[in-house]
Amino acid sequence: MFAKMRRINKAMNVEDTMKLLEKCQEGVLGTIGINGYPHTIPLNYVYYKGKIYFHSAIEGYKLLNISKNPNVSFTVFDNVLIIEEKFTTNYQSVIVYGKAKIIPGNVEILMELIKKYSSSFLNEGIKYVEKDFDSTVLVEITIEHMTGKESKK
Repeated sequence: MFAKMRRINKAMNVEDTMKLLEKCQEGVLGTIGINGYPHTIPLNYVYYKGKIYFHSAIEGYKLLNISKNPNVSFTVFDNVLIIEEKFTTNYQSVIVYGKAKIIPGNVEILMELIKKYSSSFLNEGIKYVEKDFDSTVLVEITIEHMTGKESKK
């Protein structure tokens, strides 16, 4: 169902792949647009208990796409260094394929997002979550396939 990595010698092991997914700050969500075109959007996320979560307003194009077709991809990358004289790039990346579903706000997951992005403001984060809880939904991505890849020259 999923294409095999062509450059298997660049494959990251599962442990390093998961570490990169936990570490990265932003990812790019890919959905299948209701118009038939791919739609990608950068967003903040948290990798928590083996799933990917991000928050969203209660309506919008990405949510409409997910409600029509839950198949998504999610990409993160880091440690990018262009090596001009060798005409190449060092990098690490993870591509996830999975099923997305819209779920109601969840304090535990929202607090994981606060811990990741605003760890110096946990008390304020609790108040923020309580205040905006009803105007937020979460998207949960259940991972079906994941690959990590790196190039170091």
